[in-house]
Amino acid sequence: MKSSIPSFRHSIIPLLSRDPWFLAGTILAIVLAIAVLAGPFLAPYDPHDMSFPALSPSSPAHWLGVNDGGMDILSELLYGLRNTVGFGLLAGILALVLGVGLGLGAAWFGGLVDHVTMRTADILLAIPAVMILILMAAFFRLSPVTLALLLAFMYWPTTAKSIRAQALVVTSRLHIHAARQMGGSGAYIIGHHLLPELFPLYLIGFAAKARMAMFMEASLSFLGLFDPSRKSLGMMISYALKYYYLDVWWNWLLPPILCLTLLIMAVTFLAVSLERVFDPRLKEA
Repeated sequence: MKSSIPSFRHSIIPLLSRDPWFLAGTILAIVLAIAVLAGPFLAPYDPHDMSFPALSPSSPAHWLGVNDGGMDILSELLYGLRNTVGFGLLAGILALVLGVGLGLGAAWFGGLVDHVTMRTADILLAIPAVMILILMAAFFRLSPVTLALLLAFMYWPTTAKSIRAQALVVTSRLHIHAARQMGGSGAYIIGHHLLPELFPLYLIGFAAKARMAMFMEASLSFLGLFDPSRKSLGMMISYALKYYYLDVWWNWLLPPILCLTLLIMAVTFLAVSLERVFDPRLKEA
């Protein structure tokens, strides 16, 4: 649909730019994105370098001090943030692609395809994803990429259901019937009409999945279910808690907690603002 992108740019972006939730989320996301992208350049040392005196306090050479393994905490923090964000983005994108593809397929083909897809979604929604991930990580020691794939497979149903519901509404409109009568194929109608018109749902779905995936990655690493050499915010929190009796809370424990909190806040603010703009039931009177 040729007018979908201009309409989005002229009608939606001004609304988002006036939303305080969107502005706050965007500022946080930009700051964190800079830290993630420039992390390898900003890190003063190799995060795996264990040549420093263990549990050294903060100093000009080590702004956040040194952990129990003799590694610079600031370098560890930047790489941990990068890994946590990467896991969340990978799982969020894959879950979105699966949800959009299966949701559109169920709405367009209907019948047996719709029935099987939705019943599969119901089954997956009834299974606690966190327990599956913990068991798979504990018994098979899967890599972060494999766990992200597994998490995406567990998280697509909610997106698929919302895409299917909205796609059924769109397919009943006059321009879709006109496209069919003019000989438009299913691939053409889906690619030129359904996909562009459902674009707002992609943003909301991706924000929700990425946020949950980042929190899940931090939780799994906190439990020690990833490779110990892999840096993560959850792993940093777990190791720092072992030395709670020392004065390390502000330079070792607080930074990863703060980064994880700001990360979840940024994605949550963006998701809330998108829902308020695109869902008329949430707009304030």
